[in-house]
Amino acid sequence: MELFGFEINRKKEPRTAQSFVAPDDDGAIESIRGGGYYGTYFDVEGVANTEEQLIKRYRDISMFADVDAAIEDIVNDSISNLEDEKPVECDTDAVKVSATVKKAIADEFTNVLALLDFNNRAQDYYRRWYIDGRIYFHKLVDKANPKKGLYDVRYIDPRKIKKVREVKKEKDPKTGVQMIKDVKEYFVYDDKGIASKPGQYKAGNASDKALKISKDAICFVSSGLLDQDKNIPLSYLHKAIRPANQLRMMENAVVIYRITRAPERRVFYVDTGNLPTMKAEQYLKDVMNRYRNKLVYDGSTGEIRDDKKFMSMLEDFWMPRREGGRGTEIQTLPGGQNLGETGDVEYFQRKLYQALNVPMSRLEAQQSGINFGRSAEISRDELKFTKFIAKLRRRFSAMFDDLLKTQLILKGIITEDDWPMIRDQIQYRFASDAYYTESKEQEILRSRIEVLNGMAQYVGQYYSKEYVQKEILKMRDDEIDLIDKQIEGEAQEVEPQPYEGEENE
Repeated sequence: MELFGFEINRKKEPRTAQSFVAPDDDGAIESIRGGGYYGTYFDVEGVANTEEQLIKRYRDISMFADVDAAIEDIVNDSISNLEDEKPVECDTDAVKVSATVKKAIADEFTNVLALLDFNNRAQDYYRRWYIDGRIYFHKLVDKANPKKGLYDVRYIDPRKIKKVREVKKEKDPKTGVQMIKDVKEYFVYDDKGIASKPGQYKAGNASDKALKISKDAICFVSSGLLDQDKNIPLSYLHKAIRPANQLRMMENAVVIYRITRAPERRVFYVDTGNLPTMKAEQYLKDVMNRYRNKLVYDGSTGEIRDDKKFMSMLEDFWMPRREGGRGTEIQTLPGGQNLGETGDVEYFQRKLYQALNVPMSRLEAQQSGINFGRSAEISRDELKFTKFIAKLRRRFSAMFDDLLKTQLILKGIITEDDWPMIRDQIQYRFASDAYYTESKEQEILRSRIEVLNGMAQYVGQYYSKEYVQKEILKMRDDEIDLIDKQIEGEAQEVEPQPYEGEENE
């Protein structure tokens, strides 16, 4: 293992197995041939030509009011910044190591949160990761004393960094198939952006070349959504690009239609007498300029301004009338009908929330209010949303795994070979203030107590106390120890003291 310039190796037996495919990954890796520096970029549904443009599109979409409201619901349900508890805690009960190592892991996790300033910036990091579909951190270590662990963790703009895999192949003389000989992974950073044109990295002077960074020096977490054809990670906002643009255009069209069709139109029949055609047109223009009025709607700002530079056919109508007619006359045309209909806008709002996996009840909460019913009566959409939040949390927790692994290895608490065995046993518990979660936990506890009452007479005969605590009540080791100490302390407080006469006897 090469970590921040230090090589930490354990003697291993040489492996003779070969493969013709590179190791699997979660995207965001530009695969290139050994010795070359080229690749292929992508064009996702005509949205963007480079990954930098794609991220910029995600950020633009996130600024829409409806999208921002949906993102706020997702972030607030995923990361709850409560005053009385931390946003996330590390649970090491299932880790099969000594109590000393468990405490060291919990302490180092606290240090990692402090480096990230996670208590104050948790929602900021989570929002960036959700919108961009990826997040990068630079792990800084004091090379003079690496055993002190990480001393800083810094956020990196994903538009300036990319993960690269360099694959070297050689032809198998027996089968003639190109077999994988060596795979190297690293990150490429350029302050000006990784690529300006599809299919190539930015080239320039020697000072402008991208910086090659060791894989272990960067913490990288993707969204888990992957374009299988182009091997790139996508944001959870990718599905919302089309409905968000449709909703924006529909809202602008509705506003423009309201303004242009709401007022009644006037039709001016101007008597031009026996004037020649050219003079009649000039006379009509003079009358128009005397009364013209131009209202223009700006879709980007939502403002309405009076612009008299242009004449529109949607304004008043001016018609010349020859001699022998009824003379100059002004008539009115009725305004548009059904101007209060918003069904089309609401349709695209529902499509947008559906693309973002947010329940429609949250969109309609302002009209219907919030119903705090039993969790058993919760809607199917809310249940799906809760599972979606749990999936996002598990994916985001990969950031804690990466930083915690580096911290534990640097400080010598574990070795690199120990990490795969304990990684899945470490659980990250996010704080939650959702009413549904609390109600669900109460009902689960109620059902467990009912089961406990039914089997109370069999405890000590067919079931042990420890089995009931762990399998029925689902208690953790620290909870069992705490409750045992509390019961023991309460028993000592109420234990009756013997009388002096009883002691003498």
